[in-house]
Amino acid sequence: MKYGEQIVENFDVEKDFEIWPNQHERDYVIKVTLPEFTCLCPRSGYPDFATIYVEYTPDKWVAELKAIKLYINSFRNRHISHENSANEIYSVFEQKIAPKRLKVVADYYPRGNVHTVVEIDSEKMVKEK
Repeated sequence: MKYGEQIVENFDVEKDFEIWPNQHERDYVIKVTLPEFTCLCPRSGYPDFATIYVEYTPDKWVAELKAIKLYINSFRNRHISHENSANEIYSVFEQKIAPKRLKVVADYYPRGNVHTVVEIDSEKMVKEK
């Protein structure tokens, strides 16, 4: 394996998803576009391709961009559904950086005449009482 393949293959979200302190008190939005997301269909094994959009307003932490890239690339050999991949990405950001606001959109390329978009937005969620 080449060094890049090893890094992606061995990426551990618990220890390798690096975060940094947010140095700003004002609210601002970070938008990250990841146009080369790939994973494998859990049923057929066919590759799925998507553009992942992550948008968040940081609180105390921000996600390091290289860590985001490596995390997203770690999906490439995983058998995971569209819904599960989007929800996992959302959960990782939610747990790791606890942003004030978080939105993840997974826009999958059409396959077999089906185009899927999965959107998870903290502003649109019903909060439990």
